[in-house]
Amino acid sequence: MARGQQKIQSQQKAAEKQAKLKKQQGHSATDQKKAAAKALTFICSMCKAQMPDPKTYKQHFENKHPKSELPEELKAVA
Repeated sequence: MARGQQKIQSQQKAAEKQAKLKKQQGHSATDQKKAAAKALTFICSMCKAQMPDPKTYKQHFENKHPKSELPEELKAVA
């Protein structure tokens, strides 16, 4: 069993290792959430669902809201 200075050094080393692991895990999850939120730029005017691009938005609108008229911003999308 380690005594005195060795014990203190061991505890500090273990604490640093744990801090690095927590920092790594915390950043990756929040960074991914932020990136995903930035990618969803189009919001459906009917149901407020978020889509990444206008083509997907148009497909969503045609499938989920077939009785409603297409919004102006989607009429030009091929």
